Amino acid sequence: MKTIIHRANERGYNNIGWLKSYHSFSFASYYDPEKIHFGLLRVLNDDTVAPGMGFGTHPHDNMEIVSIPLSGELRHKDSTGREEVIKTNDVQIMSGGSGIAHSEYNNSREHEVKFLQVWVFPKERDIEPRYEQKTFFPEDRDNKFSVVVSPNREEGGVWINQDAFFSLGNFDAGETIEYSIKNKGNGVYVFVLNGEVEIATETLGTRDAIGINDVDTIIVKTNSKTELLLIDVPMN
Repeated sequence: MKTIIHRANERGYNNIGWLKSYHSFSFASYYDPEKIHFGLLRVLNDDTVAPGMGFGTHPHDNMEIVSIPLSGELRHKDSTGREEVIKTNDVQIMSGGSGIAHSEYNNSREHEVKFLQVWVFPKERDIEPRYEQKTFFPEDRDNKFSVVVSPNREEGGVWINQDAFFSLGNFDAGETIEYSIKNKGNGVYVFVLNGEVEIATETLGTRDAIGINDVDTIIVKTNSKTELLLIDVPMN
């Protein structure tokens, strides 16, 4: 078993007024040679956007980009003609493929929006750009992991152009959960949205994370009511 610990207070941080962003991996002006990626997981940004503000139109290519609103709403518009509102409990994926331009704005002029943006390197390059979003109800992940992003459409998650799986779970205190790695050669990155857990002899609190590879299963023990994001991703 190989592990890497990313503590919440050791993440990169950028505050430009309307945007407050914590970076689990090197991003923009934040650079740490020890935090470039975890396997094919390249970016995990924990963003807060002020009311009415957001990211103007900008391009992406050959990257799988997942947005997970934690509170509030994001308004998305892209060069494929899609214009959507992404709400709490939605998961959005955009395949940059051969090239796409998009904007993201807080859909409210009164409340902040908090969301995670996650980038994964693609399996196939230069595919046709694509967009998908879906709502996942919290009660469907009570004391279990629910797949929200998957390369297998039959699992019910939004489709990703990579052998990666994202799962969300809401757990009571005192639970023990065994998670089996989906594919041989994958590792798993566990991000604690809220609460406290024990994984691989480490105690992790809110916004802490652990990356684990060279194992077939992991055991998660919850010390409190806990919300988790689990990213099961190829290591190369």
